[in-house]
Amino acid sequence: MNSKRLFVNALTFARVPLIFAWLVLAVVQEFTRGFWLAWIAGALMFLAGMTDMFDGRLARKWNVVSSLGKMADPLMDKVFYVMTFPALTWFVAHQGESDTHALVLLAFTILYILRDLWVTFMRSVGSLYGADVSAMWLGKLRTALSFPAAGWIYAYTALHLSGLVNAYLPMESVWRDAWLWSCYAVEGFMTLLNVVSCVSYTKTYLPFLKKALEQH
Repeated sequence: MNSKRLFVNALTFARVPLIFAWLVLAVVQEFTRGFWLAWIAGALMFLAGMTDMFDGRLARKWNVVSSLGKMADPLMDKVFYVMTFPALTWFVAHQGESDTHALVLLAFTILYILRDLWVTFMRSVGSLYGADVSAMWLGKLRTALSFPAAGWIYAYTALHLSGLVNAYLPMESVWRDAWLWSCYAVEGFMTLLNVVSCVSYTKTYLPFLKKALEQH
């Protein structure tokens, strides 16, 4: 196999072990409040996001775009979503600081996963009739922003209760509230983007779904 293609595919598939490692360390950090564990876990999440940023760029630059890569990349993204957002919801609930935030994250996570299932279904129907099922720009934007959004929420859940952070920032007062509300803002914006993206895909592939219903 071409060494460049092998590297690009390895970069794509590396997203899964990186996010698994993040999950393990993040759970351990949740129980131990280990400050450095939070930083290492955060670095692993960052690296997982970087694989999404560079695998496609390198594939196009080196002219090694493949059908396998086109199928694997969105699958790796879905693995990221399915692991990070439910885990973040649990972290918030486990810490017991805000039932409201836990409920917001729960709704956000359910909508995120449902959107992916629905869009995958609609694109599959479209492919039956030769439709272009490549990702739309709204879908690409959603994916690109999902990684920093998850990272920002994780930073809040991991560090806002850390004694070392509190030693340098007055996290028990206005700064903690500001950080929490910034998480609400991120979650609200990503939920809106999620809904708009879902509507966009639905409008595009709805004619193919109607055709399939008429024929079957």
